[in-house]
Amino acid sequence: MILATRFGPARATINESGALEAFGFGDSQWRARGDSPVLATQLREYCEGARTAFQLELNLCGTEFQVRVWQELCRISFGSAITYAELARRVERPGAARAVGRANATNPIWLIVPCHRVLGSDGNLTGYAYGLRIKECLLEWEGLRIKAPCKNL
Repeated sequence: MILATRFGPARATINESGALEAFGFGDSQWRARGDSPVLATQLREYCEGARTAFQLELNLCGTEFQVRVWQELCRISFGSAITYAELARRVERPGAARAVGRANATNPIWLIVPCHRVLGSDGNLTGYAYGLRIKECLLEWEGLRIKAPCKNL
């Protein structure tokens, strides 16, 4: 399914049982498929400022470590951010900031599994598959002030 958001167009893949398998912005490499009125409603509410957490069935497909990192990402509250080092500590792998960074980068369900809420050790924005501008805008939408303010997309 293709959805309009305040951050640009988004694509979602919903499996046969209705679980979200993939979500991303712009022209993703994968085809959007399936339909989820629940996702559409919750995404609209998030973009209107009425929702701070998603309550969707997710189908997280990855290694045991990746899934553990993605589950921990879901515990980062709206309006909060942590560092990769803190994320590594939370998944009981202190010193594995690069490994959690890689797992973060392979997250297939962007925004819903909020990988945008992870920053570099100095508090700066670091990589985001859909660009640092969108990451910055997501964080600012959630009330975090980043060094350079985001202009409307």
